[in-house]
Amino acid sequence: MTFQDKPLQCVDCGTAFTFSAGEQEFFQTKGYMNDPKRCPTCRQARRSQRSGVEGSPYRAPRQMFTAVCAQCGKEAAVPFEPREGRPVYCSDCYNKVRTPR
Repeated sequence: MTFQDKPLQCVDCGTAFTFSAGEQEFFQTKGYMNDPKRCPTCRQARRSQRSGVEGSPYRAPRQMFTAVCAQCGKEAAVPFEPREGRPVYCSDCYNKVRTPR
């Protein structure tokens, strides 16, 4: 089956967008039966709105904690709560001290 680009109109913003032949082929391989109703911009905005995170539809925002880097003394933001007696590094210093896997 050959696909041809198809002009569509977004139900949210009213903008005309093209449902390309490549996208149509992708939709068919995924088993999607309907054409998209939203333009790519509105689709991304809707995904972000539903998840509460810009750019990621599945992950909740990480809580970040501030700490002072044990090596250089700069303030660093880390995704875990620092504990007393355990060194915390900024991303630059961490890349220098970490052991490769």
